[in-house]
Amino acid sequence: MRGTGESLPTALARILNPDPVVRAAATDNALREVTHQNTIYEATVPVALYVAAILNHPAIAADDFGHDADMPPHRPTLVRLLKWLSDTAYDADDECAAIGERHFGKGFLDEYGEMREFRDLRPAIFSAVHPLLSHDNADVRDAALVAAIPLAEHPVLTAHRVELVGHARRLLATSTDRYNRDRVLDAMKARGHGTSDLENADDIAARERYARLRAERDSWWAADGTGGYSEDPPF
Repeated sequence: MRGTGESLPTALARILNPDPVVRAAATDNALREVTHQNTIYEATVPVALYVAAILNHPAIAADDFGHDADMPPHRPTLVRLLKWLSDTAYDADDECAAIGERHFGKGFLDEYGEMREFRDLRPAIFSAVHPLLSHDNADVRDAALVAAIPLAEHPVLTAHRVELVGHARRLLATSTDRYNRDRVLDAMKARGHGTSDLENADDIAARERYARLRAERDSWWAADGTGGYSEDPPF
């Protein structure tokens, strides 16, 4: 955890404040305490369980979607919380676990108890996220889907994966958010689903750009970082 963590309980409690400004600041402050360089901290699991428990709390939904039209647009607290759960779930997903095992051996998760504990609790967190896949607000539905995808890697959630494909197709038919589209497309491809009929011109351009950047990065590393680039490698 970053800092001493002394302010974390207070910040977490303030996430339920009826004032949306206080709530937004408290959300950012609390989650920042347990978010740093893709690390799962000891406090990450209890914070994740707390966040999952308050997703349907009346204070979270009170005025996030009915704010004054004269006010500037803002990201609802519910979307912020789902985004944090999503980021944390990806930091503990099967790919991250596999990378850890390649670098540190098969006992990686035994040594990294915080990640193992989070991974074990994925079904409980998924059960809180799942109802939001049918939320009235599209931003919430999309954020819930992106969070649900890595959580559903848990073996006991296998039956939900077919359902998530349907939600993924809906997102790809309606959303223009680059991050969400990339996450969903990557997940569908990883699970063997064809995506050619779901990709638009922006998706293709983004895929080609990512491939070019990876090739440039690999070339830079192959030259031991001395490949004659005038700028830092693209990562």
